[in-house]
Amino acid sequence: FSGLDPAQPYFQGTPTEVRLDKSDAEFVDVIHTDSAPTIPNLGFGMSPAIGHLDFYPNGGKQMPGCGKNPLSQIVDLDGIWEGTRDFVACNHLRSYKYYSDSILYPDGFLGYSCASYDVFETGSCFPCPKDGCPNMGHFADKFKGKTKNDFVKLYLNTAEAKDFPLWRYKVTVTLSGKSKLRGYVNVALYGSGGNTRQHQVIKGSLQPDNTYTSFIDAEVNVGTVTKVKFLWNNNWINPTFPKLGAATITVQSGENG
Repeated sequence: FSGLDPAQPYFQGTPTEVRLDKSDAEFVDVIHTDSAPTIPNLGFGMSPAIGHLDFYPNGGKQMPGCGKNPLSQIVDLDGIWEGTRDFVACNHLRSYKYYSDSILYPDGFLGYSCASYDVFETGSCFPCPKDGCPNMGHFADKFKGKTKNDFVKLYLNTAEAKDFPLWRYKVTVTLSGKSKLRGYVNVALYGSGGNTRQHQVIKGSLQPDNTYTSFIDAEVNVGTVTKVKFLWNNNWINPTFPKLGAATITVQSGENG
């Protein structure tokens, strides 16, 4: 049984007979997309973990792409009806959009077991354990029977619009060069499964010989990495034409470590 942002008003904190609960089926997986408190945030979904697997994409409260201005959202690509509905309950409705995308991407939406979304963002719940990570949505039941705990909270990030799944990579860059600079570094990943766009991995002070670690939520499953493209920029013209390179770049896949 899959719960798509189960309702909070009148249900949160009620006895298990009244609301969705893991006792309702052999395997209950839940997607929480609108779990901010109803007052004052108007969240329609509940935040407590109630299934065997509880997924909190983007932290479970505010979904990327739902903060668009009202007009652009109402005159949505999918039509005025869809756009108006999204404007009123965008976060809440993301759960079924993620679910429908999950049918198309059996390897997508990996959920990382973590204490909280803040901890997930620091990267300490990366990569997936040796048993793997469950997939949010249609293929969550591949994980049936693999959980030891009563409630497993899982975190992941999604894109702002479809296609929604993202694949998480850890990128570690050691810089080389003569002098310290300010600017940013972008990295693009190339692999057997496809190539990513450029993702910013460092911004601010760029110090040669220093090592920087960042996480990329990539829009494709790169597969086996074959090449990494490294670009840096310092945003203004520097008459000394400084040079900066990468001594090493390490890429780790969240899926298989």
